[in-house]
This record gives sequence, C-alpha cells and structure tokens, in this order.
Amino acid sequence: MFDNIPYLPYVLSAFMGIGLAAATGFRVFLPMFAVSLASYMGWIPVNDSFQWLAGLPVLITTAIATVVEILAYYIPFVDHILDTMSVPLATIAGSVMFASQFADMGTFPQWALALIAGGGTAAAISSGFAGTRVASTATTGGLGNSVVATTETAGAGVMSFLAMAAPVIAFIATILLIIVVIVLGRKLWRKVQGFRGKQPATTIDVEAVNRKNLE
Repeated sequence: MFDNIPYLPYVLSAFMGIGLAAATGFRVFLPMFAVSLASYMGWIPVNDSFQWLAGLPVLITTAIATVVEILAYYIPFVDHILDTMSVPLATIAGSVMFASQFADMGTFPQWALALIAGGGTAAAISSGFAGTRVASTATTGGLGNSVVATTETAGAGVMSFLAMAAPVIAFIATILLIIVVIVLGRKLWRKVQGFRGKQPATTIDVEAVNRKNLE
C-alpha cells in the first residue's frame, strides 16, 4: 500500500538513522554493535560504502567495546571521565550511524546531513544524560549514578531495536527524548544550583587571625 509513496525509502532511512543516532547518545558502541550484528546476520541491508560494519572483525571489536563501556559506567570517577568524552564520541558515532543508512545522496550531502541530524541528535541526548549524572552526583553523592548508567544502557538497547524494527516509532521516541532532555535538563540544573546554594559557606574572621598571629 505504501510502495507508491514518493521518497518513502529515504524517509524511512532517515528515521532509522535518527533512531540509531539517538541510541548512540546513550551508549556509543552498543548501537554500532547492534547494527554490525544485524548486518552480519543479514537481518538489515548495509550500503556498499558501509560494508565494513557487516564484517566479523568489526562485530567482535564493537562487542568487546560495548561490554567495556557498559561496565566502566559503574565505576566511580571513571564514569565522569567517560562523560567528558561521551559528547564528541557520540556525535561522531551518531553521524556514522545516520550516514550508514544513505547511499545515493552524494558524499557531501550525505555527511552534512549526517552531522546535523545524526550528530546533533546524539550530542543532545548524550549531553543531557551527562548533566543528569552531574546532578545525581551533587544530590546523592554518586549513589544514584548506577541507576543513571542502567537507564542509559537500557535506552541504547531499546532505541537500537526500535530503529531497525520500527523506524517511525524510533523517530517519534527520539523527538520525545529530546524534549524530555531539554525540560528535565533545566529542572536538574536548577536543582543542582539550589542544592549548592544551601551548602554552608565558610567564613574567616581576618581580624581574629591577625590578632592570633601577633600574639
């Protein structure tokens, strides 16, 4: 019924690319592993310029990287180090995931659109959850970071599956995620600022110190 709709394959490819880019905003390597596994098994087609994603070496590498990334976010301090790198890495991975869904657009339009739509989507979600971890550290002393890490991993898995199985739903979910990230990000920022504002300030009586030094 939908075969005669103009440009439908491109629209679905865009939805799939945006869904995968959103998934990289949660975890960088899990969506790449999902695409590599699906293409290696022949579940989804891969463009000629991205056949390397369907190779066994990439499948093994992304599988190992996925496990290491997931576990690393449960290690205190290491998760904050990863957050400093997550936004640029997610931007690159999101751009690659988006570009992998297009073949006939030409190199420049393909990567320009990939950077804007794919990279921008991944960066927005990644920065939002990095801010959530900062708020969690400030308000719970880091005790809630494991919950944030689990949520991110689950989000990456769900969005990767939806992007490949139901691109339209993945696109809608991505739009809702970006809205939630913007709204929730503002609330968390205000909460962190309020929490810091309640911290007792340390004052120094300069005159008392000087008198003590003279004595």
